[in-house]
Amino acid sequence: MGPECTMGPGIILVLMALLHSGAAFLKSEAYFNETAALPCQFSNSQNLSLNELVIFWQYQQKLVLYEFYLGRENFNNVAPSYMYRTSFDQNSWTLRLHRAQIKDKGIYQCIIHHKKPTGLVSIHQKDSELSVFANFTEPEIVQMSNVTGNSGMNLTCSSGQGYPQAMKMYFLLKLENSTELEYDGVMQISQDNDTELYNISISSYVPFPDDMSNVTIFCVLKTKSMRSKDWQLSSKPFYKDQDHYQTHLGKRKTAHSKHLARVPSHHLPATHQSSWIIAVVLISVIFGCGLGCFLWKKKKKQQAVVSHKRETTRMEKENNEETEGRMNIHISERNDKEVQCVVQPYSLKMLHGFD
Repeated sequence: MGPECTMGPGIILVLMALLHSGAAFLKSEAYFNETAALPCQFSNSQNLSLNELVIFWQYQQKLVLYEFYLGRENFNNVAPSYMYRTSFDQNSWTLRLHRAQIKDKGIYQCIIHHKKPTGLVSIHQKDSELSVFANFTEPEIVQMSNVTGNSGMNLTCSSGQGYPQAMKMYFLLKLENSTELEYDGVMQISQDNDTELYNISISSYVPFPDDMSNVTIFCVLKTKSMRSKDWQLSSKPFYKDQDHYQTHLGKRKTAHSKHLARVPSHHLPATHQSSWIIAVVLISVIFGCGLGCFLWKKKKKQQAVVSHKRETTRMEKENNEETEGRMNIHISERNDKEVQCVVQPYSLKMLHGFD
């Protein structure tokens, strides 16, 4: 058998291995500054305890995000850029990466070792690819110069803080006869060095079709979103006819003002009126009862105070009368004794005189 025959099966094996490795990749997506999920998909068919396992995730086969070593978290090997940004869900064997950044996109590996008396034995590995997205801001149209007759105008449109890079940006004209026209411009793209988010703008001279007074202009941005879906973002309408634009805004403001003015002038239905009357009557009755109860309690309190003062005055008066009576009795008794003392000597003298 020739060499060309022996190389055939080898190439097939290599292709099969590549296909297998590609199929083993898990796709994970997250929005900028939100939480990404990095699954491990470990079935744990042997029902191994976490105290027997060494579990860790690494980025691009070089940076460690998280390590769970024999039942405990170990931060000794974690890269500084991932410190305190991860949490391990033991129920789903998933690592959650918080505050996902654009620079976090790429390939991650979940690796599990079983601790045996002979040493660590690798029992599981799962790779996942993380994609990070950021929604662009709403495009905004700015007029760079005044309209030159009815021929056209110079416009610029800008949007920012998005990822990945926008695919296309253009001006869309909608005419009064429902016709739509597209005008491309020169795209200016810049990327922030820290966040890696994109800013984009276009500038273009937009010509107007002849005999078209009312033209509405939009700025349209096309980019990629999650699940590789095309995403289209449009600006607010910009009007060629500024009088029409001001009239449009005036009508909107007038309608809004009328709407606000109509709110208090609506008459309530009869059922609502009766409900309001009943509610007012009930509130009045409750308030009247409460006020009456308060006044009654206040009056009772005042009566109790007056009664207490009267009782105190009466008792003081009785005590004074009793004291005065005792003093009078004492004085009369004293006078009687003095009289007796005077009469007795006089009586004795009289007796001696008769003798």
